[in-house]
Amino acid sequence: MNYIERTIEKDIKSSMFKGKAIIVFGARQAGKTTMIENILKNELKENKVLYLNGDDTDVRQLFREYNAVKLKRLTSGKEILFIDEAQRIPDIGLIIKIFTDRIKDVQVIASGSSALELSSGIQEPLTGRKYEFYLYPFSFIELANKKGILEEKRNLETRLIYGSYPEIVNDFDNGEKHLKLIAGSYLYKDLFILEEIKKPVHFENLLKALALQIGSEVNYSELARMIGINKNTVERYIDLLEKAFIIFSLKALSRNVRTEIKKGQKIYFYDCGIRNAIIGNFSSLDSRNDKGILWENYIISERIKLKKENINSYFWRTVQQQEIDYIEAENDLFNAYEIKWNPNKKYKLSKTFSEKYIKNNFKIINKNNYDNFLSS
Repeated sequence: MNYIERTIEKDIKSSMFKGKAIIVFGARQAGKTTMIENILKNELKENKVLYLNGDDTDVRQLFREYNAVKLKRLTSGKEILFIDEAQRIPDIGLIIKIFTDRIKDVQVIASGSSALELSSGIQEPLTGRKYEFYLYPFSFIELANKKGILEEKRNLETRLIYGSYPEIVNDFDNGEKHLKLIAGSYLYKDLFILEEIKKPVHFENLLKALALQIGSEVNYSELARMIGINKNTVERYIDLLEKAFIIFSLKALSRNVRTEIKKGQKIYFYDCGIRNAIIGNFSSLDSRNDKGILWENYIISERIKLKKENINSYFWRTVQQQEIDYIEAENDLFNAYEIKWNPNKKYKLSKTFSEKYIKNNFKIINKNNYDNFLSS
């Protein structure tokens, strides 16, 4: 397949040579390297780019002892330094800081497959010195822009079962094999290396438990008992999985209505294919009893890919089990959405919600209108 343009490319291009480093976060195999190489294709041909990969031992050795003189010599004759898998390089934040402060004629672009060491290692030294971007598996709108909305809608079942990782989209015939390899260990490589997870079996059991509970509130204590680890370890693992862009959480919306669930949390996967690979189920939708929650996961994850920074996302539920699947809040404006696989299924907005959140818009998202929701 020809190259599929990513929605953040335009913003990355406009941020170059503005005196700040460009940091691209995202899961392994999400397409960061391919996207950046596409952005830099003319500069690569003209040999203006120094490309280094932090996964390479000799590259990490190269940065073991560094100072401005050595770094300037390293990039002599280059206009751009592209560091891939930058989280593997110790002191990467301080190294990039030297470039932004003292080697200003070189544009640094760094990508990281997890936000672990890269995020924690750059926040303090690069305060005010970086632009951050996040790349996820292909979004609905990215694929629709390439294929056309009608064609992408025809691929809905494929997306719900196999997801939208570039390798799967570009080689669907081997999609199941690719997903098993990615979800088997490659996606968590940084977690095992950087965080020294001593019992991967517990980590994998937690992943499976979360995959079976998407769309439901998670209870850390129950998960801990189920897996045989303590609650703090569950919290730590979930935090790591979020930082590695594998899962994300929705908090419960609460504005002190007496019956509202105040501390609830739901977990979703950024990609349905990864979720299905974890539980080992690639069956067609007709034979599945989880298509409703797959649909919910897909819609919410796709919407998260579109979300602007000033918008917060929630779900809402009361102790009487009144519920709204997904809410976006911007200041005091609430947009509420109920996600239904069956277009004929009716839903009545809770009076408790409508009375408390007066400034709200409500909509049911189903197979007949989801393309508009995921394109706006």
